[in-house]
Amino acid sequence: MAKLLYLVHRIPYPPNKGDKIRSFHFLKALAEQYQIYLGTFIDDPDDRQYVEALKPYCKQSFCIDLHPKLGKLKSLAGFLTGEALSLPYYRSSAMQAWVDKIIAEEGVERALIFSSPMAQYLEKYPKLHVIADFVDVDSDKWRQYADSKSWPASWVYQREAKKLLNYEAVIARQADATLFVSEQEARLFKQLVPASADKIGFVNNGVDTEFFDPDLDYVSPFPQDLQAIVFTGAMDYWANVDAVVWFAQRVFPLVRQQCPQARFFIVGSKPAKQVQQLAEADASVIVTGRVEDVRTYIAHADVVVAPLRIARGIQNKVLEAMAMAKPVVVTAAAMEGIAANQSIRVTVADAPNEFAEQVVRYLRQSIAPVTENRRFVQADFSWEHNGQRLCALLAGDGA
Repeated sequence: MAKLLYLVHRIPYPPNKGDKIRSFHFLKALAEQYQIYLGTFIDDPDDRQYVEALKPYCKQSFCIDLHPKLGKLKSLAGFLTGEALSLPYYRSSAMQAWVDKIIAEEGVERALIFSSPMAQYLEKYPKLHVIADFVDVDSDKWRQYADSKSWPASWVYQREAKKLLNYEAVIARQADATLFVSEQEARLFKQLVPASADKIGFVNNGVDTEFFDPDLDYVSPFPQDLQAIVFTGAMDYWANVDAVVWFAQRVFPLVRQQCPQARFFIVGSKPAKQVQQLAEADASVIVTGRVEDVRTYIAHADVVVAPLRIARGIQNKVLEAMAMAKPVVVTAAAMEGIAANQSIRVTVADAPNEFAEQVVRYLRQSIAPVTENRRFVQADFSWEHNGQRLCALLAGDGA
């Protein structure tokens, strides 16, 4: 089997959040055709226990602990060097030494980088066949952050957007292909970096529809006398925090006026202080923290919401809810990358009153599986198909 160097900014296991779901399923697909040499960081101490779980997929793995607070201090070096702060955040002499050793001793000729900062480890290897999976246009995400913050944070985020885009452009020029999570993300990057447009493509996210199966038996986590509105996601991620705060403060009170039995469940690990304060201020908002099986909450939800105001790429939380045959109410930002059509029951609304109106509409309807949502995901978002497309690109079969 050919050898592949796979550099990922966060350990691709367990597949329990957006980027890790994608990086794990790519690892799984690639392991069928390549001997994988995996270099990655562990930014959550709880994930150290999963290093062994990667062994069946890897010829060799190298996992370095990354402490977020220390990483933020390291990133300040970017102000002195003039580079994007994301680069020193993920810079490690130990990782560079391991990459150098693998390339020298194992004769690796192909590499896949997952997230743009990992490209720094391959800068001195121009002859490698490199595919760069940026997933989202991260530089534009920083721009969105800047637009939503006041000075001085707005200045820092705007600087990061500019510097990171410059770096992304360099990578795109040097890589054999640059990938994104959706056609829309790829189109945006082509507009930002037109010189590399012919090498920019996309590989969609997918959903494990055998795992997210509404026909399995799930015990309800909810009391019988309430109507459950569910949001899922990592609750230390700022875009998710912003989404649930907006929904709880601007939308949910309007829902409760018409549906007093409604409860808003925020399901996800490491809830930020702002999220915890929502539950402290309103007993009808429930913050679960990490749960053993998110499917139980989705399976018994009356409606799933994705009120993201800052988003890039495809939202796995939306696809997973659809795979579980649930009605979903989303903002336009959360629906980007998922081609809506009249055959699915996913409603887009951005104004608080319109969002509330759509949630109420679903709450008042009889609960029945939305089979058209599940069929849509099964047809268009298969990990098997997307993994095959990635392998073809690594083999050099087009962008």
